Amino acid sequence: MSEKPKGLDNGLTNYGDRDFARYLRRSFAKSMGYTDASLDKPIVGICTTESGFNNCHRHFPEMLEAVKRGVLAAGALPVPFPVISLGEVFLSPTSLVYRNLMAMAVEEMIRAQPMDSVVLMGGCDKTVPALLMGAASAGKPASLVVAGPMMTGRHRGERLGACTDCRRFWANYRAGTVDDEEINQVEGRLAVTAGTCAVMGTASTMALIGETLGMMLPGTAAIPAVHADRLRAAEETGALAAKMATTGGPTPDKLITRESVENALRVLLAVSGSTNAVIHLAAIAGRLGIDIDLERFNALSDETPVLVDLKPVGSGYMEDFHTAGGLDGVLRGIAGKLNAGCADVTGLTMEDRLARPLADPIDASFIRTADSPVNPVGGLIALTGTLAPEGAILKRAAATPGLLEHEGRAVVFSSLEDLANRIDDPDLDVTADDILVLQNAGPRSASGMPEAGYLPIPKKLARQGVKDMVRISDARMSGTAFGTIVLHVTPEADVGGPLALVRDGDRIRLSASRKSIDLLVDPAELATRKPAIAAGDKPADRGYAKLYRDSVLPATLGCDFDFLRHS
Repeated sequence: MSEKPKGLDNGLTNYGDRDFARYLRRSFAKSMGYTDASLDKPIVGICTTESGFNNCHRHFPEMLEAVKRGVLAAGALPVPFPVISLGEVFLSPTSLVYRNLMAMAVEEMIRAQPMDSVVLMGGCDKTVPALLMGAASAGKPASLVVAGPMMTGRHRGERLGACTDCRRFWANYRAGTVDDEEINQVEGRLAVTAGTCAVMGTASTMALIGETLGMMLPGTAAIPAVHADRLRAAEETGALAAKMATTGGPTPDKLITRESVENALRVLLAVSGSTNAVIHLAAIAGRLGIDIDLERFNALSDETPVLVDLKPVGSGYMEDFHTAGGLDGVLRGIAGKLNAGCADVTGLTMEDRLARPLADPIDASFIRTADSPVNPVGGLIALTGTLAPEGAILKRAAATPGLLEHEGRAVVFSSLEDLANRIDDPDLDVTADDILVLQNAGPRSASGMPEAGYLPIPKKLARQGVKDMVRISDARMSGTAFGTIVLHVTPEADVGGPLALVRDGDRIRLSASRKSIDLLVDPAELATRKPAIAAGDKPADRGYAKLYRDSVLPATLGCDFDFLRHS
């Protein structure tokens, strides 16, 4: 049996003459100044997501050079290649729509181009899941290196970190307690360095999940973007990838297993991470035939304490988390609940990792112990009930405790446009005890499941001092947001789920203790409403938008495409 081709001979273009294809490829490679010695080495592809439309990744050129140093020092040839980048706030309708497009590009470029292993460079929210989804499907040895969180800014004596503080100041601006001059000052002080949001938002959550899954060098997920250790981690990742190019492993399917996915869920709950991570982890796991069971998720949540005191639900920032002990501190806090046999890209098992001595003591100001947690139960739960028969997600750690058991009258918005047009209408019939409901903002909607679940408090209530209300939608919420917000309602309104049948004045009951969300309307009455469901936006009729609408799966299956999940 012939040995699998390596390096530049990997995946030769088919002209019907293999020797000609090799000769032609080397000829074109030599036009870039490579020597025969370089072209004979194993190749490490470096999948980079630098873009002028991605502020979080503006330091990637320097990181890329560090990765290349590591690859070269370990005896392999580094070859960078770009893929689609997803700058969270620069994309319309939303970055989630393009996550699958990026995942497809990552998978196909890893497969199509001659590389023996690949370094995945991402950071801003959807880039990390897209990289992991694509690499899982491509099946070549891969290691992830992330952008790292940005440092905090300063404003009038307090620290600021994008984007939790941006929401707080914007809410105050809407309430009239912050004026135009101050909001303009804050605008320039929220994001002051390269890197991802400075709080436990989606980017930081996904970095920790990537490390927990074993796809990253241990201890590197939370290093700040501007720290010298971030460059050292990039160099070490390059050296590791060179070794993986020679040995042929491990491949993602050996690391992303049912057990490591459960470990990742434990970490998500213990750090009170982003609700988006439930969608992304379902998509990553689904590429390898692993489903996330919501009942099991709730069982894990009820026995996994929140250990991390960080914004948006605590007081610290990611730079504090890193110096407090980072992921190692969290893993030690839940050590008895983890699957100890799971391995990482270095070959280290979870058991081995937990047995290593820590370089510094864990700072309990930001990472608590299991016997003195921030909260004795996990930060997120799944809800089911007559309003969400197939599930919904609530970040209970970010909620107002008094609203976790609540029944109220629905105030319904049929779309994002309807929300924008009426939420601040002084004549809107709404009180603080009501429940705001947004329809038609799920995966199949024209809005593409935006981070619109954080419905604004109606201005007339905000000016009365109302800070939170129960809000329900089939949309998502930024990991940097907070509030009593029910998300990812499935089936979504666009496919005729019960959410589409809610009308103004209906009673809805939320019970976090029962993990339920129910529409208190007689089924016979709901049956009469079905024919009256308004037609949604005109379906996309071409290009990627059509592919997305025709193929996207519900939130419970990660919003991946049906033809990309493992079958």
